[in-house]
Amino acid sequence: MSGFDDRERAFETKFAHDEEMKFRITARRNRLLGEWAARLMGLSAAESESYAKDVVRSDFEEAGDHDVIRKVLGDLTTAGIDASEEAISEALRNKEIDARRQIIEATNL
Repeated sequence: MSGFDDRERAFETKFAHDEEMKFRITARRNRLLGEWAARLMGLSAAESESYAKDVVRSDFEEAGDHDVIRKVLGDLTTAGIDASEEAISEALRNKEIDARRQIIEATNL
């Protein structure tokens, strides 16, 4: 095996690892956002868990964060909670920081 092949395999492995980490962080971020929104709506623990899973699933509708923001905004509005797209986007950014920290801490055990 040549040095070039070894480097190529190392880059492919790193790329796969980085993509997996992005996916895990995004899924955790969306779950945390769902839990945040559930608290605002006053959902029970079981309802909160189910709702957080729904928020995670909503991210598979389209590329980007618009599908998640749209879902949470719609649900909060339906529940009579005064919310804006900007407030949810800010919460999403904050939850991404929390998710990144949680994933990194979990992998460094």
